[in-house]
Amino acid sequence: MTSAPNAPRRAYWLKTLHEWHWISSAVCLVGMVLFAVTGFTLNHAASIEAKPQVTNRTAKIDARLREQLVQAVPETRSNKGKAELPEALQAWVRHEWSVQTAGREAEWSDDEIYLSLPRPGGDAWVRLNLDDGEIEYERTDRGWLSYFNDLHKGRNTGAAWSWFIDIFAVAALVFSITGLFILKMHAGNRPLTWPVAGMGLVIPVLLALLFIH
Repeated sequence: MTSAPNAPRRAYWLKTLHEWHWISSAVCLVGMVLFAVTGFTLNHAASIEAKPQVTNRTAKIDARLREQLVQAVPETRSNKGKAELPEALQAWVRHEWSVQTAGREAEWSDDEIYLSLPRPGGDAWVRLNLDDGEIEYERTDRGWLSYFNDLHKGRNTGAAWSWFIDIFAVAALVFSITGLFILKMHAGNRPLTWPVAGMGLVIPVLLALLFIH
């Protein structure tokens, strides 16, 4: 008799938990699959061969642009030799090689400008010799598997992907916590609930204590 008044409250909270549970699971579903698959591929990275493809291009800028860059070198010293490429050089690289360099700082010295262009699944760089105006671009592509592995690690992915990881982490927490409360509410009719849930804690702890040194 004492449990009857609590039945509507229990039903309300169970319904609310189920709503939060399915919404959070829908938000993090694709991310959960991505992180699960790439977690496996990262764990077996040594067994999965990758054949990087390297693209190399060279050219020469005109004397007028080279002179502008030489004159700009002293201005970079106030920022420890780091500054974005001038708009004229950015436009040249974009036009000749379809490479976007906006928002990235290059390393400037008296005879060279070097710009690193790391990205998920590969790497790239641009180097300009200020003495003769010779410019070189190299891009390394390690394939789609490396690309998705870098997404898993958030390596060189930028601010937008960083925000996605944060939102995904919050959604996964909501999914897990609401799942825990749903388990609690059904545990009375399912005797194996807590032993099985406890195994999910005990097994990794034992593995860490016994096999990780």
